[in-house]
Amino acid sequence: MKSLKELIDTSNSGWKLVEGWLKEATNSYEVLPQNPKRADEELLRAQITTKSPMGAIIHQSGGILIDGGWLRILGSGSPKLNRGIMEWNKGKSFDKEGEKGGFLLIADDVLGGYFAINAGALGDAIGQVYYFAQDTLQWESLECGYSDFVFWALKGDIRQFYETFKWKDWSEDVKSLNGNQVFSFYPFLWTEEARDFRKVDRKPMAIDENYHFTMEFAGRR
Repeated sequence: MKSLKELIDTSNSGWKLVEGWLKEATNSYEVLPQNPKRADEELLRAQITTKSPMGAIIHQSGGILIDGGWLRILGSGSPKLNRGIMEWNKGKSFDKEGEKGGFLLIADDVLGGYFAINAGALGDAIGQVYYFAQDTLQWESLECGYSDFVFWALKGDIRQFYETFKWKDWSEDVKSLNGNQVFSFYPFLWTEEARDFRKVDRKPMAIDENYHFTMEFAGRR
């Protein structure tokens, strides 16, 4: 394992690149403050240099909330998004510290949609970001890497990406969630009954519970 000294590069930090993207952002965002101790721990666990945007986001932020918290990019964890990226992946992409899983969860949304970098378990496109949607229960490649994904989240047309699932007063409802919650829907979004989204009921649900339930159900289909 590399030490913190080897992982942190203050002279050539990827955060400078991220700051450039933030300045260009057309979508609303909030960079969450990091806790230095927690940031060091998450970076050590991730073993990613801060020269990269991912390492920089892990070490320099508690995470980034996009569009009022509709989309959450994981960092080292903060009160509003109380999940460090490696903390969140344990028990999902890997079980034991030091293991390399077949993917790495990097972000999620309030619908219970999950974004992950593929390392072989999700499809043929290694290194690309995949999205797991609640209406399909499948992982699909977004045909981009981590940096392009973050840039898209900040500047891309995310409203079009989600337009089918935005309801009236959604922004107020999202404010009622914390970063460890998503909405659960009934009828489930993958059912024919949910095609008319106006008739779907929703309520807050712990994201850990949602993730495991969804993946277990998807495996049975």
